[in-house]
Amino acid sequence: MSERPDDFIRLVLSDMDGTLLLPDHSIGPRVLDAVGQLREAGVAFSLASARPPRAMLDIVRTLGIDVPFAAFNGGTLARPDGSVLERHSVDRRAVDTSLALFARHPVAIWLFADDQWLLTSPDAQFLQKEIDALGYSYVQVEDFTPYLDRVDKIVATCGDFELLARLEHELGGLIEGQALAARSQSYYLDVTALLANKGDALASLAGHLDIPLDQTAVLGDGGNDVAMFKRAGLSVAMGQADDAVKAHADHVTASNREQGVADAIRDLILPRAPHTP
Repeated sequence: MSERPDDFIRLVLSDMDGTLLLPDHSIGPRVLDAVGQLREAGVAFSLASARPPRAMLDIVRTLGIDVPFAAFNGGTLARPDGSVLERHSVDRRAVDTSLALFARHPVAIWLFADDQWLLTSPDAQFLQKEIDALGYSYVQVEDFTPYLDRVDKIVATCGDFELLARLEHELGGLIEGQALAARSQSYYLDVTALLANKGDALASLAGHLDIPLDQTAVLGDGGNDVAMFKRAGLSVAMGQADDAVKAHADHVTASNREQGVADAIRDLILPRAPHTP
């Protein structure tokens, strides 16, 4: 254990899919045990995900999380019971620009608003994968018009990962200063509010808990995790992450399939915990 309080890690914020969870979206036993050890060692643990709040609640309850968590890449900060603490909607100008760009390409478009997953057509390659991940299904609507002023997230998805990478770059320039465009997975391009990023989510959560940012640790695997890598005192990338993501992390652990979060907690975080578990 560190001898100086300012060396302690007091808060750990983890991404979910591709990081905390196994590929089948379950929690590995070693990860579950490691998170429990963090609590015994006096370290708060929470989650930051591109998922909506209600798609995170089962994992929040399973882990016994008792502090706020971040959904929609940080667009919503929610209490453990799912009630909203902070919420940031996507700027209407960015909503219109994003939908217009996506409409010109062979991508499926999903919109999240009013605590619902909305789409106009269920024809999408990764539809069942998203149903399995979220734990609930979509609502099909004729068009998105009634929801455009209160959008939490827009997702463009397709099997052409290179196309999504190009759209990420193009859209980022078009909506700069209005909203953010970042891939949460190689097959998902997310559009979220300007303040809906995991870096600001980490800062907001740490502020609510009165914990300095240099006493935080984060774990992630995607491009949308880099924002929190840049703000945390300690950052850890998963073994299967792209090299561009790993380049922003202080350390690289094993893959999520190998339950690398448990290794990172054991080797990098618990030695800096306030108490010995």
